[in-house]
Amino acid sequence: MDWVIAGLDGLKGVRHVIVLASDGLMRAKSPSLEREAADRLAAACSGLQALGLSLAEEFGSPPGQTRQLMFELDGCMLFVRRAAEGSHLAVLADPQIDPGVIATEMQSLVQRMGERTLTTPARQDPPTS
Repeated sequence: MDWVIAGLDGLKGVRHVIVLASDGLMRAKSPSLEREAADRLAAACSGLQALGLSLAEEFGSPPGQTRQLMFELDGCMLFVRRAAEGSHLAVLADPQIDPGVIATEMQSLVQRMGERTLTTPARQDPPTS
């Protein structure tokens, strides 16, 4: 799935892009991001999405969905948005990046790729003998 994020990963100011499953497993990553770091980022973004969903259910409009989260950290910006059923897209960017450009590009990528490409099927328990 790395080809899915190539265009977004090439934007000026974008450091890393990942696609993650809702359970925190990394599905695709920027080539420049080490696997271990991508796994940690995916797990953290999954937790952030879960927190956002909880806030949306309590304070948003029913049924309460999280569209996009944005965090301004020292030295970078983190954007996380729902990509499809069971999947999320996350972007780490330079702090001086225009957040509107990143949000628009993320939305465009999700629309171009569609639910079929980005959907993560629910995990099944292995059959017992």
